[in-house]
Amino acid sequence: MSAPHVSLPDPTHLPNLPRLPPADPLTSPVTGWTRAHWEAVADRLLDALTPYASPGLAQYRLPGPPSHSGPWSDGLEGFARSFLLAAFRIAGSGGRETPGLIERYAAGLASGTDPRSPDHWPPITDRSQPMVEAASVAIALHETRPWIWDRLDDRVRQRIADWLGGFLGAVVNDSNWRLFQVITEEFLASVGAPHRRAEIDAGLARLEDWYRGDGWYTDGDGRKFDYYNAWALHLYPVLWARIAGPRADVRLVAEHRARLRSFLHDHQHFFGGDGAPVHQGRSLTYRFATTAPLWAGVLADATPLPPGRTRRLASGALKHFAERGVPDERGLLTLGWYRPFLPVTQRYSGPASPYWASKAFLGLLLPADHPVWTAPEEPGPVETGDVRLALPAPGWLLHSTAADGIVRLVNHGSDRLPPPPARSEDSPHYARFAYSSATAPGTPADRAPDNHIALLGPDGSPSPRGRIHPLGVEGAHAASWHRAVLPGGGEGHRIETVSVVHGPWEVRVHRVDAPPGTPVREGGWAVADDHAPPAARTGPGWALARRADGLTSTIVGLHGWQDAGTAVAHAAGANAYGHHSATPFLTLPAHPGGTHLLVTLVVLSADPEVSGGPTANGDPHARGSGTRVRAAVSGEVEIRFPDGTRERVPR
Repeated sequence: MSAPHVSLPDPTHLPNLPRLPPADPLTSPVTGWTRAHWEAVADRLLDALTPYASPGLAQYRLPGPPSHSGPWSDGLEGFARSFLLAAFRIAGSGGRETPGLIERYAAGLASGTDPRSPDHWPPITDRSQPMVEAASVAIALHETRPWIWDRLDDRVRQRIADWLGGFLGAVVNDSNWRLFQVITEEFLASVGAPHRRAEIDAGLARLEDWYRGDGWYTDGDGRKFDYYNAWALHLYPVLWARIAGPRADVRLVAEHRARLRSFLHDHQHFFGGDGAPVHQGRSLTYRFATTAPLWAGVLADATPLPPGRTRRLASGALKHFAERGVPDERGLLTLGWYRPFLPVTQRYSGPASPYWASKAFLGLLLPADHPVWTAPEEPGPVETGDVRLALPAPGWLLHSTAADGIVRLVNHGSDRLPPPPARSEDSPHYARFAYSSATAPGTPADRAPDNHIALLGPDGSPSPRGRIHPLGVEGAHAASWHRAVLPGGGEGHRIETVSVVHGPWEVRVHRVDAPPGTPVREGGWAVADDHAPPAARTGPGWALARRADGLTSTIVGLHGWQDAGTAVAHAAGANAYGHHSATPFLTLPAHPGGTHLLVTLVVLSADPEVSGGPTANGDPHARGSGTRVRAAVSGEVEIRFPDGTRERVPR
């Protein structure tokens, strides 16, 4: 059963995608979508950009707030990222169905690299945004070489090589950006243009420094785990190998393939039954780019997934957003998740940034008769049974439930912070205890209580979680600690947390150090809806928020919350999943001092057997949350879940 959703339109008659072909229930019994649907969406996205093209077709200046790089760079971004999509469409059809695209992007290349043109591109300089876009241009040129590069005038080819050559000797951000240099200079090598093999090798070697095992990379030094593993750190090595061909180190290519295979074993679990990816990390406005490594695994013969499952996961994600208004009625990808929502963006996000979603269309490079397009769809992991998956490298513990199709990710390892002494920050997309495929964190972080435990200052301001110190992930347990710093509170106070998961349930065992009298607050999941505020209920030691379709967030104080207040926080315009959001939370009025044990149950579910329905009458046990705990004098905690499963948390 997929996670429920409200009043979705008929997917064969979507106003934002008016030319979708009919569903194919034989080849695609789960989603109904086929290669023809992917081509139709690609064509819609590309056609919708034409009103925003500059006279020379070298820039696409889309409506919306500019990035910190400014409109000139943003215009290049519009060209480069859409060129990536056009390249997959051109190459996937062998150039036969896309003569207009070939001419359009060839003209843009000529104009963009001509310094006399009024819409020429900004140069590649140290740590500049054009470095990012150059990699997309290089990939697109490689994949369309017979139809574009080989047919360009020699002078245009020279100008392109000169512009891309701005990478030579330039300073690159020490992150996934190193791979932009690798890609661009490898393309230059492939066409006989000046390049520096030492810079290519150094970028690939730096990737090795960030590998943490089991298919997981951190994006630069620190604990920076998010979807950049998917759409950058695994994707670019595959694309580099395609460009390098026989120049590539065979041993290194094999190592990259083995890591991608391992990563995809985990990554397949990040998609809910309704196709939604887990909502965690930065650059979430790239949306279905989360599917890029699924296709890359097939291209590189480095996937553990059967072809029907690969297509089901990828098509499920694309269809999920299509049914929720992505692209919009103009055919544009906006800065947001479903509707425009700027809190999921960063300073570098410009109006054309969402078009990195083009990476999702990598599968069009596979021929139409490839099994990934012709094999019958197979259900995703969340649809075939409950899953619990420990991911020690990023410090995550995943648990999903087949009854409602929801994937939940418990976070005890990723904070996106560089190593100390860098300043600790509290990002809602990294610092929360949990993320899911059915919810988004509340924003801004300092006002949203969801999936967070905090000491409260005299003015009610919450302490941040900030830097996460992992203590391990194994079986049903994940643990970490952080320092809760109050205004003027010096180094802060240690909060150590162990999460124990089973089915839809998560029990958090907190050992909270705080001055006596300090209030403590903990929030459950934030649920959101565009149509109406979620309903709220509270009782002694528990609170819940329920969306109209039954998606319910419940929090219950199991130990140490005596005399706690219960409430539901409502917000408007603070959640990517809907304008109206609500979060149930508990507040301990006064910490007793020293180290105090708090045990909390948090539940996110759309399964009526767990979340309850209109007849639950506010009884938390009727909602399947009859979890019990016993705290021994030694500090050990024994947990008994509603189905009788027991877990122990040692002191």
